[in-house]
Amino acid sequence: MNTRYVVVGMMLTATTVTGAKQPVSIRVSPEIAFAPANVVIRTSVEPATENRSIEVIAESGEFYRSSTIQLEGDRAPKTTMLEFRALPPGNYDVSASVIGSGGQRRAVAHMQVKVLGSEGIPE
Repeated sequence: MNTRYVVVGMMLTATTVTGAKQPVSIRVSPEIAFAPANVVIRTSVEPATENRSIEVIAESGEFYRSSTIQLEGDRAPKTTMLEFRALPPGNYDVSASVIGSGGQRRAVAHMQVKVLGSEGIPE
């Protein structure tokens, strides 16, 4: 039981926070969860007239989920939240990509998330 608290504590202290004025940043909560996991993804996008959408992807070796949210250029809200439900066990790369008016990726931010199965519980 103490091992679990140590691992969670180490992950929380290792979290990096992206500073202001980055084109896009991402925060995922929780960073470590038990399957089936519901994760909340919060993105921050610096408003720009070229911004048309933001694509959020959660991908592991065996699972993929994505969502695309339309943006209204420099009138879009800076923060967007969404939830991915029932993620199965795996190590996930969660990314947020800002898509420009020509369909090109203007900026990308990544964060790692771990979803543990029943075999991942330390005894």
